[in-house]
Amino acid sequence: MLSSTRKTMAMAALILHLCIYKEVDSSHDHSDKIISLPGQPPVGFHQFSGYLHVDDQKHRALFYYFVEAEIDPASKPLVLWLNGGPGCSSLGVGAFSENGPFSPNGEVLVKNEHSWNRVGNMLYLETPAGVGFSYANDSASHGTMDDEATAKDNLIFLRRWFDQFPHYKHRDLFLTGESYAGHYIPQLARLMTELDKKEKLFNLKGIALGNPVLEYATDLNSRAEFFWSHGLISDSTYTFFTATCNYSRYVSEYYRDSVSEVCLRVRTQVNKETSNFVDKYDVTLDVCIPSVLSQSKYLRPHPQPEGERIDVCIEDETVKYLNREDVKKALHARLVGVHKWTVCSEVLDYELLNLEIPTISIVGSLVKAGI
Repeated sequence: MLSSTRKTMAMAALILHLCIYKEVDSSHDHSDKIISLPGQPPVGFHQFSGYLHVDDQKHRALFYYFVEAEIDPASKPLVLWLNGGPGCSSLGVGAFSENGPFSPNGEVLVKNEHSWNRVGNMLYLETPAGVGFSYANDSASHGTMDDEATAKDNLIFLRRWFDQFPHYKHRDLFLTGESYAGHYIPQLARLMTELDKKEKLFNLKGIALGNPVLEYATDLNSRAEFFWSHGLISDSTYTFFTATCNYSRYVSEYYRDSVSEVCLRVRTQVNKETSNFVDKYDVTLDVCIPSVLSQSKYLRPHPQPEGERIDVCIEDETVKYLNREDVKKALHARLVGVHKWTVCSEVLDYELLNLEIPTISIVGSLVKAGI
């Protein structure tokens, strides 16, 4: 028979275990929990989505979609995913077209066997306000967003999200994304590390950037060599595109509403040769022509594993799916100030000249800081 002291210790341990279990499991009764998405296959993991205000006046609210890991989420890291643009949706691109658990296919969702939630708890954020389901009550906010304001809003979002999901607060955290997230993520990580010098709030372990914008001229001017090396433009056009008006110059002029005659001629020639029928991000693929319905079952022209298909119309299918009333209801989402959900915002007026400010030095400082 246990002594009184041992009984007390055993009871205390049991209570502690139950309290810990309750904390870990408490999110399953969260008001943002998704019961089931329309057309989704049965799964064993939990999903959540909803809004968090990022200003005290409640003018700006960011929409998130959170998917727990398929197996043993308590042992897996938390991974924030951001798409770029600036102004494009992490929900529609990252979650439903790239690395999330499902992709839309007609009226249903199909399971993504390469989903990142096989190894992590995935948090997708539509940022800044004005992107996707995220909104600003004051339309003037759409014209005041830049890198600095976006990083601050993203930081506030994360802090308030952890208040809603406290058992993830000290979990290993990774910041990931692509394209203009090469600006979003390093600047968010820098704010987090600066804040952690005063009080330890985050357990940031690393960042991962795919196809990132880090250094304006180098990144943008690689386009000419990419097109030329893949046979999309001729030798003479390649020379024209590098020596006469390179891509960084064209974009700089375009964002300043002052495209020169020579740059206009270069872009016209490049567009003519590359055509509208090549996917500039994956030149082995066709582009989606909505009238050609069979493209939704398009197969790559080279051998693929059994059942591996590339849906070149996935963006169109995602737009259709996320604008369904039953889908918006299941996601606890609503449209504010816009008539439909779009992949990239039609109301956001971002300070695009931020593109020219390099962020690669921030990445270097993060590496030196141990990230």
